[in-house]
Amino acid sequence: MKVLILKPSSLGDVIHALPLLRLLKKSYPQAEVHWWIEESLAPLLEADPDLAALQIFRRRNWGSPLGVLREIRSVAGLRRERYDWVIDLQGLARSAWFGWFSRGAVMAGVDSGREGARGLYDVAVPRPSPETHAVDWNLEVARALGVDIDCDFEWLPAPVGTAFKLPDPGANWVAICPGARWPNKRWPTEHFSRLVKELLERDKSLRIVILGSAGDAESNRIISQSAQDSCLDLTGKTSLPEMVECLRSARVVVANDSGPLHVAVALNRPLVALYGPTHAGRTGPYGMPNSLMRTALPCAPCQVPTCANPVERECLRVISPPTVVDAVLARL
Repeated sequence: MKVLILKPSSLGDVIHALPLLRLLKKSYPQAEVHWWIEESLAPLLEADPDLAALQIFRRRNWGSPLGVLREIRSVAGLRRERYDWVIDLQGLARSAWFGWFSRGAVMAGVDSGREGARGLYDVAVPRPSPETHAVDWNLEVARALGVDIDCDFEWLPAPVGTAFKLPDPGANWVAICPGARWPNKRWPTEHFSRLVKELLERDKSLRIVILGSAGDAESNRIISQSAQDSCLDLTGKTSLPEMVECLRSARVVVANDSGPLHVAVALNRPLVALYGPTHAGRTGPYGMPNSLMRTALPCAPCQVPTCANPVERECLRVISPPTVVDAVLARL
């Protein structure tokens, strides 16, 4: 059997889709599984033991007629693969049409009710309830295809061979992930700075590692200054697999609703999850409700990328650094 999974982005969404891959391979060990993924995220899955191939989605190609032609040609190549199943976990028009043009024998997908994607599926799976987590919704697609979803699985296995490791691996590393795709999802920089300072004052054995993309460099530099010699600022200095291994080595992870947070969940790391505008039931730390820190405000969760509250990001600002310090120390 040959299967194509469509889940090109984002990092957190790809992490949420991995349990389907693991359980599919448990039910059908001989299946040859391919994954359609955005090229910037491909390093996450390049060495995945359950994947036979990656099919690369180059988002930048859609900005020019020549690029679109290249993407169309890549779809033509997929037709020759003759997939038995095409599984669309993105649930949007582009992924649905991509899957339809690949001409798999059976096409299944999440019925998001958006962009008419369900009209192209043989098997459309609606969200079971408004509170259903993204992971469980993906697994409902697997169930609809006859996959046993009641098995144990390792969500994000360690790579074979030498992996990137933090220096002084025996140290009590606390990983700080201040970034997020939406500015609205970011706990304030000054709160992170105070968190780092108070953590080190209360436990001098701790080491801090700050992770993020190059776009987070300025805010993360401000945070790192609060830690002085006890901080390793790796902002923009790690590949995606290296970031994963940093999180695997951490004793505790503190993160906004972001890709690194969901990686930490997949690695089963002790976690402090800072949530404000987003729906924790649908995209919160899966299976780790006790890791959540959030406050009840009439406007939250608003599910929008920019804040309209008179007090900007009040839902996050009211989560105090001392409260987060206590939560981190309790998880060590």
